[in-house]
Amino acid sequence: MTVADVGTVMQRALWTTLMVGGPIIVVSLVVGLAISVVQAATQINEATLTFVPKLVVVALILVLLGPSMISQLMEFTRYVFQVAAEANR
Repeated sequence: MTVADVGTVMQRALWTTLMVGGPIIVVSLVVGLAISVVQAATQINEATLTFVPKLVVVALILVLLGPSMISQLMEFTRYVFQVAAEANR
């Protein structure tokens, strides 16, 4: 493996991480922000009020986007094995 191969694998790893984890983080952030605004407006300061909706929304995102996330991870794994096999030749 050359330095360029390692750089390409690392770049692809970061991109795959963003594509798999990004939707969960963004949706969780938006839900948390919305609930924080409601809590600030109503002056209800309950810690579990933010936890349960985030948990439900993250579970829904995983159900909806789970197959796509798994296929992206499988594609990346195949790519890594392909690069490693080519490096051993």
